[in-house]
Amino acid sequence: MSDDVGQDKRKQHRARQSGVKAEKKKVKAKRDSNQKEPELTARQRNPKAFAINSAQRAERNFRRKEDLTAKKQHIPLVDQTPDEPPPVLIAIVGPPKVGKTTLIKDLIKSFTRTTVTDIRGPITIVTSKKRRITLLECNNDINSMIDVAKCADLVLLLCDASYGFEMEIFEFLNICQVHGMPKIMGVLTHLDMIKNPKQLRKRKKELKHRFWTEVYDGAKLFYLSGLLHGEYLRNEIKNLGRFISVMKFRPLQWRGTHSYLLVDRMEDITNTDVVRRDPKCDREVVLYGYVRGVPLKQEHMVHIAGLGDVRIDELGVIPDPCPLPGTEKKRSLLEKERLLYAPMSGVGGIVYDKDAVYIELQGSHSHKEKTAEASEQEALVTKLIDKKTTMDEQIEQQEFRLFSDGAPIMSKDFKIEEQLNSDEDQEEDSDADDSGLEAASDDEEQPDEFAADDWRGEDSDKEEEQDDDDEDASSGDEEYQSLADVKKSAADSDESDEADDEARILASNMSWKTNLAQKARDAFLQRHSESRNLMRIVYGVYNQGEVNKEKQEEDNAEDSEEELGGLFRLAAKKQTNLHQDKDIRDKDERCFFEYQSDATRDWLSDANKELIKNCFVTGKWKASEDAENLLKLDDMSDADSEVYGDFEDLETGEQHSGKPKADEEKATVDENAEGPPTKRRMTRVEEENLTKAELMAKKLKLKAKFDAEYDNHGKGEDDGRITGDHSFYEDLKAEAQKQSELNKNEFAQLDNELRIQIEGYRAGLYVRLGFKSIPAEFVENFDASYPVLVGALNMTEENVGYVNCKVKKHRWYKKILKTGDPLIISMGWRRFQTVAIFAKVEDNLRHRYLKYTPNHVTCSMTFWGPITPQNTGFLALQTVRQDQEEMKRLGFRIAATGCVTELDKSSQIMKKLKLVGHPFKIYKNTAFIKDMFNSSLEVAKFEGAKIKTVSGIRGQIKKAHHTPEGSFRATFEDKILLSDIVFCRTWFNVEVPRFYAPITSLLLPPEKKSQWQGMKTLGQLKRERALQNEAQPDSMYTEIVRKPRIFRPLVIPKALQRALPYKDKPKLGPENSKEALERVAVINSPYEQKVAKMMKMIETNYEDKRRREQRETKQRLKKFRAQKRADEASKLKRQKELRKKVSRAISKMRGKNNK
Repeated sequence: MSDDVGQDKRKQHRARQSGVKAEKKKVKAKRDSNQKEPELTARQRNPKAFAINSAQRAERNFRRKEDLTAKKQHIPLVDQTPDEPPPVLIAIVGPPKVGKTTLIKDLIKSFTRTTVTDIRGPITIVTSKKRRITLLECNNDINSMIDVAKCADLVLLLCDASYGFEMEIFEFLNICQVHGMPKIMGVLTHLDMIKNPKQLRKRKKELKHRFWTEVYDGAKLFYLSGLLHGEYLRNEIKNLGRFISVMKFRPLQWRGTHSYLLVDRMEDITNTDVVRRDPKCDREVVLYGYVRGVPLKQEHMVHIAGLGDVRIDELGVIPDPCPLPGTEKKRSLLEKERLLYAPMSGVGGIVYDKDAVYIELQGSHSHKEKTAEASEQEALVTKLIDKKTTMDEQIEQQEFRLFSDGAPIMSKDFKIEEQLNSDEDQEEDSDADDSGLEAASDDEEQPDEFAADDWRGEDSDKEEEQDDDDEDASSGDEEYQSLADVKKSAADSDESDEADDEARILASNMSWKTNLAQKARDAFLQRHSESRNLMRIVYGVYNQGEVNKEKQEEDNAEDSEEELGGLFRLAAKKQTNLHQDKDIRDKDERCFFEYQSDATRDWLSDANKELIKNCFVTGKWKASEDAENLLKLDDMSDADSEVYGDFEDLETGEQHSGKPKADEEKATVDENAEGPPTKRRMTRVEEENLTKAELMAKKLKLKAKFDAEYDNHGKGEDDGRITGDHSFYEDLKAEAQKQSELNKNEFAQLDNELRIQIEGYRAGLYVRLGFKSIPAEFVENFDASYPVLVGALNMTEENVGYVNCKVKKHRWYKKILKTGDPLIISMGWRRFQTVAIFAKVEDNLRHRYLKYTPNHVTCSMTFWGPITPQNTGFLALQTVRQDQEEMKRLGFRIAATGCVTELDKSSQIMKKLKLVGHPFKIYKNTAFIKDMFNSSLEVAKFEGAKIKTVSGIRGQIKKAHHTPEGSFRATFEDKILLSDIVFCRTWFNVEVPRFYAPITSLLLPPEKKSQWQGMKTLGQLKRERALQNEAQPDSMYTEIVRKPRIFRPLVIPKALQRALPYKDKPKLGPENSKEALERVAVINSPYEQKVAKMMKMIETNYEDKRRREQRETKQRLKKFRAQKRADEASKLKRQKELRKKVSRAISKMRGKNNK
């Protein structure tokens, strides 16, 4: 029991001592101990017992195991994570009223023990020794959802379980799928609204499987069972925080090639005088945030989502406002290291800027009840900040009324006589009358007025006269006086100063004779302390008095901080005291003697010897700095000496002894004979008192053991199991790991400033971006609840041109998309509106114009916009307005999704054009056509073009005809009729409109940020203005009346009749056909009967022979046609492969030309 003192006692598992299972284990242990080689496993001792019984079952098991292994394998990517990564960006997304703000407050309270009442903007907190997170709430705006999906590392998708998944959740999931899928975890809230347990279980299962359908099977779904005192249950929030803290992320393609940052602080540094003169002038804005992605460079242009493309005017790195804890090993974070940085929410500690340090006290204590004095001070400073005019202008506008009915006296009309005289003298002396010179002269006269009693000089005199022993005796209230107190004291002491002037002069003349011995001693100390104090540099502070003083200063550091008006801390006093103490310690060389009023230190006494005993090499140092211990640690690395020394495994409590191999083997035999060794856990006190050598020996021993097991795994012994070959995947992983180490080591040895110049501002640095010429509305309408995403653009992405995409209308979007209607596209970092033209790529690679998007099929889309790399995903919307009526009408707002396929400076979209003409003269195969062209010049352009009639007779355009204008002569393959209609099928190029308008939602007022309206469609304009198209007669549906055609009777020339056989000659029938003629009976003779019978037999044989020939012909034709179809299929296959080769060659040539 004594060994477990200081340990957290945990209830251990009690092994079963009796029963069938325990008896089996005892028998098995006894049998294993009696074996000749007890270290071997049962499979190694008796491999026949584990032989394969069924080859098919073994194959199935092996195949399943390899399938599971292959599912876990991903393509290894080079790890570009820096040594200090930026905080993990966690977005809390969901419809309104699902508990997003409550969840953020509970997570902050769980991690930092701090309550934040107002959640606005990003909130960065330190969650562990190596991880920080940034919590960001996404409001119910499609623009914010798009920006958050582009930058979030982890998304907590909140859903009201009592209501179900709403449309905003599905919209956000589709946005994430387009812009790179981050890690998504679902969180179900309002579960306490469902009272029936059975119904609750059923609801959870339904929502879980629906969530898996949208994300992936097995996606994590958390359940927040309910609220207790306005907060979620502590254990549920703690479990959610644990999942967040250990989550791993895979790099995304777009973020792996671009740098970006989420702004967590914004400042307007425009000159206040310029803003006062012109409130709508362009502003100078400074944005702050952590760099993410690849290193950021100043020469690259950036895009501020919701504002537009801007140039970086100034870029610099500033100290991290929320740094990671120190590198020393600790079991948990200290309370002071649980940092919270939320400047937009009014929470934060010291804020470092380029040229200033801001100390904000608005933390959790700022929500307490304020005293009347603090409220008055805050109101005074707030009024002073809100003033838009200067003090001199306010003074000039002051007026005074001596009598109630008298005229007011303005301040600018009143001047003192002395001031008038000084003004006249000034005008005579100088011609330039400038208010700036007057202000300068006033400033020069001001120091003389308080030269004798200025609190700054008084303070400095006090500090120079102070000695080391009484430097804490002075109070801060006496040192930091207000200017009004100085003036008051000056006025009270005017009379007494005049009377004491003479006595003061006499005393100062005789002051050089006082304390001559003291001054001589000080001069001696000064001469001997001019050189650098090498003893202090090497051995540090050993003086006990000085050590106690430093401890007392650290304990009273917080108490010594002064506050001015309850708003800012005065850090100047503490800094000044530290500098003074340092100067005094440098001058006072205490390593050899300490100044003690009159007597010097006696170094022969034992008490003084003990003070410097450990400053020498033979002294007793710390365990980690002792020379003897360090020499032992170096000797332990040799192979001939003891292996790593004696130590204890802190996890298992097992004792390890460092002995030579022979002794080790002997000890092993003895241990086997005696039985298993006893295990003892170290107490916490012993664990903390371990020396550096013991810790290092423990680590080296464990590392050697792990390396031996890992390197020899599967090589030394064959365990009889069938394993797959994963060497290719392991090689890929090793190559990616090697490349990531090479990338990290490339600039690791360089100076930080030089590394930034070469590499850029790498991810994880907290930077300050300065911009000029920012619209004033960005500052005036700034709302912290809307995220500000700054994304860097590569060189090619700064250009604008024709972008060809592959697009598909979303199956949930109710309307079809029409060519020429404006579309809002989110691509890359940008959100912009453009006019798109849809087309279909045909077999001959021609882009044929489409009026509408096809359903469930991809088509080509071309628009004028920013050049974006190929395979970049995008989504299209028709509106981003948060209009309830429009949302009810549309339902799902994402109209289409797709990706970029081709970048070009021109577009080749062709539209079909059918020219119609009518013949007016026909000469055999020649005809004259009119109404197809308007001039002979147009005819000349189309000479040789193919034409066709409705009946299918083909022809060709020859030459233009003089009358009527635009008519031409054409030849056909057959004679046409005057009633025929002639067509000429042509193609013409469709011009893509050059329209590109970035969405500037951040410039709108807060109440209109979700109501951005761009170009409207033609249908919207007609509906708003109640306009209707005029009906075109050609498009009207009318009843078709077809007259019966009367053909002329057929007339056969007599010459042709004579040449025709008898059966084809026209017969002249009887005049009275109704009167049938009586037939005469014919009786054949016997010879004629024989002839008739013979002819009938011959005819029968002939008919039979002809039927057989017809059957054989049909079979032969059937076989021939089958052979012909097979030949045609092979021919088409060859042609298709040839077309593929030609297309591939053409695309390669185009790719080379584009490069």
